Amino acid sequence: MTTAAPERSGAARETRREARPRGAGDPLERALLPVLPALAPLFPDGALRRGSTVAVDGSAALLIAVLAGPSLAGSWCAVLGVPTLGLVAAAGAGVAVDRLALVPAPGPAWPSVTAALLDAVDLVVVAPGARVRAGDARRLAARARQRGSVLVPYGVPAGGWEGADLRLSVAEAQWSGLGAGWGHLRARQVLLHSDGRGSAARPRRAQVWLPAAGGRVEPAAAVVPIPVRRAPAGQPPGRRPPPGELL
Repeated sequence: MTTAAPERSGAARETRREARPRGAGDPLERALLPVLPALAPLFPDGALRRGSTVAVDGSAALLIAVLAGPSLAGSWCAVLGVPTLGLVAAAGAGVAVDRLALVPAPGPAWPSVTAALLDAVDLVVVAPGARVRAGDARRLAARARQRGSVLVPYGVPAGGWEGADLRLSVAEAQWSGLGAGWGHLRARQVLLHSDGRGSAARPRRAQVWLPAAGGRVEPAAAVVPIPVRRAPAGQPPGRRPPPGELL
């Protein structure tokens, strides 16, 4: 399923304006896009600052979590160069797929496509898939600042996107749900890390269920294993349990 990218038209710009908070009297509030509560500790303002460039490492789950906050608040988002993005997982995390424009293969013209989408939507993810020229990175960051959009380079190696204001990555991960040979993976607890420049220069960390057992993204204070059903007494290891025993 692919949602057509919004055109650079008055209608697209109007859609974008409508996605922004109405009646917000605080200039800082107007300059921010919300994030999921579990991710808020990673950001200096507890939210995405409009006009910023936020690089995300190669974790698809983390990328979806970043998309979910603005999407839940009504923003249009766009993703370029990620043909394997899981729409079912995205919808489960809270992304409104009817407001998600996908460009799976933008080709060598990806800088121009990215610039056009920065004019039309609030958050643009781009996975260049190749070395990024410093000039392209600077021009797109400047375009995001000018338009008040958020630019999210995805899967670019550390230092590979010049001028990123913030970088998000997964430092540690642990799956839960498996017992002694039984059960299935139900949730993953991760330690997320952020650092950057300016107000984001101080490294921050957050412990998060990504995903939680229900598919959402939730804060986690400590590693708490999810209980699993053990194999019935006397049943030999390696034998598949009867239907209903797997969680």
